[in-house]
Amino acid sequence: MNYLAHIYLSGANWELKFGNFIADSVPGKQFNNYPEKIRKGILLHRAIDDFTDKHPIFREHTKLLFKDYGHYSRVIVDMYYDHFLAALWSQYHSQNLEDFTIEFYALIDKEFDLLPHKIKRAFPYMKTQNWLLQYKTISGLELILEQMEKRTKFDSNLKKSTSNLREDYDVFKNGFLLFFEDIQIFVSSKIESF
Repeated sequence: MNYLAHIYLSGANWELKFGNFIADSVPGKQFNNYPEKIRKGILLHRAIDDFTDKHPIFREHTKLLFKDYGHYSRVIVDMYYDHFLAALWSQYHSQNLEDFTIEFYALIDKEFDLLPHKIKRAFPYMKTQNWLLQYKTISGLELILEQMEKRTKFDSNLKKSTSNLREDYDVFKNGFLLFFEDIQIFVSSKIESF
């Protein structure tokens, strides 16, 4: 799952959202440097990633891409899933996606000083280009993948992966719908256990 799904799955709690958002930039036990609810958001992010990586649908989707993209196939499927969440947003949330993203960016702006350095550098671009809303269209997703491709150390062809999405759109979409039901149940029980 990428940014949009992690933020959405955090529910209404701001600290959980914040922790889930920054988690990839908080290595190891450094999560202990944050307040309790933010720590829980970081741990929730890690649990979501673990669940996702082990889920048979996600694994099948990464296999479909592995020949062309190698280890980047997992990143690509994460991005596809954010695309489907954005494209089908009204099925999952009563607030429209644009308002949701504006509200989220405003919350991050308020707590900007708590962001890890890596995210402090990236967030202004994310907000200005509204990455979360860009996921909604394949062309928007392609722009984000192109930006990501420029930052990869090895040849990734991330931008090209939208052609795979177009070719097998229904396969990925139908798998996402089933997977997302499962992950919502998992996350709901995980949050309750906090």
